[in-house]
Amino acid sequence: MAVDSKERIDQWDTDHSWHPFTPMKEYLEFPITQLQRAEGCWIYDTEGNRYLDGNASNWSKVHGHNDPDLNAALVEQMNQMAHVSYKGLGHPTAAKLCEQLARLTPEGLTRSFFTDNGSCAIETALKLSFQYWQMNGRETKREVIAIRNGYHGDTIGSMSVGDAGGFHNRFSQWMFDKHVIPAPVCHEYAGKVAFQDDSESIQALTQLLQERSEHIALLTMEPWILGPGGLKLHPKGFLKKVRALCDEYDVHLILDEIFVGFGRMGPMFVCGAEDVCPDFLCLSKGLNGGYLPFAATVTTEKMYQAFLGDFAEMKTFFHGHTFAANALCTAVSVKSIEKLEAMIASGAIDRRIQTFEQKILEHLEGHPYISEIRQRGLACGIDISRGAGKPDFTVDDRIGFKFYLDALKNGLLLRPIGNTIYMIPSLIMNEEEMDLLCKQTAASIRTVVENA
Repeated sequence: MAVDSKERIDQWDTDHSWHPFTPMKEYLEFPITQLQRAEGCWIYDTEGNRYLDGNASNWSKVHGHNDPDLNAALVEQMNQMAHVSYKGLGHPTAAKLCEQLARLTPEGLTRSFFTDNGSCAIETALKLSFQYWQMNGRETKREVIAIRNGYHGDTIGSMSVGDAGGFHNRFSQWMFDKHVIPAPVCHEYAGKVAFQDDSESIQALTQLLQERSEHIALLTMEPWILGPGGLKLHPKGFLKKVRALCDEYDVHLILDEIFVGFGRMGPMFVCGAEDVCPDFLCLSKGLNGGYLPFAATVTTEKMYQAFLGDFAEMKTFFHGHTFAANALCTAVSVKSIEKLEAMIASGAIDRRIQTFEQKILEHLEGHPYISEIRQRGLACGIDISRGAGKPDFTVDDRIGFKFYLDALKNGLLLRPIGNTIYMIPSLIMNEEEMDLLCKQTAASIRTVVENA
């Protein structure tokens, strides 16, 4: 396809587009970067400039860009069948993907329901849980529990079970009510745990369940890491305590591994690493290597069996989307998971995590304008500060946005949230690229703070 001039593309963009999570007034005030192609961990714009993708394209590109194996799987499937309805019909790659997910997730998770994105995966889990309690004569179980600063998506239901105030406050009057418990605390990077405590969280959850369990349907949480909520870590073991309390008080546990799943933390899934079987496991982003919009809600045989019955019993789950189990999505997912299994078995991901930690220590530890580093696996959050003894930057200072612009000018693509920088490399990023990622991050922090 011939590429139009940069000026013409910019004009179409500025005249007709509306970008997600983007203050459009600011977007229009700065030069627009139009991306044209990508390879490995690098993205190239229409003017030939290249950028290291330190954000894995919104945390999704586990194999990097333009992976030849995923490309081949996509083309092979496209030449056979791009899409057919999954309503009452099946196809081979969807069946194979269901088998993979049942085999690789914790024992007890046996059934996969496919949707288009992470928010929809959460919505599916919510509706399954609510219908389950209703069908079992426990209609009082309608309330939900969220964890402080948790984030599960941007549809009404997924917003309702999160606590991302800065993103979602404007819609609060349309959300259903929830109970919010404190998040646990864990200060950790490069394998060093400075402090961790989950006692306040567990105490609050225990008290809430003692008082309201007959009315509470479910608890939704991101295991190990609060993603958009500041990349705050949970102590390992917290998830297991939550599972035990949900079991004791008969409350469904929905785990959102949309960010941390598929090798980002080292193991395939965090719940498997903690030997915890949730009632619902929500997956997206890395499910097909970030190639196509796709998600899965994986649940238990007990849940599935509860929905079996004659049509007249009205147990059917009347929910689903046009592109559920799209054949292109499932084909690429099958290949992506095969590649991840091989990477995990060979120790390749663990070695990259070790390299990432070494580069964090080399370039970022002790930086005068960093107040805290939080890292686990291939995910790192960095809080920018003015320096010891000086007041923190406010949201209005836009220091994160200024960092983004400086890093982009120097060939590094990162997307901070507020004043927290997120380094989320692809699982294939090599040592030289990780060195550049951490080195340029340190340099851009220094530049924007000293010019603030």
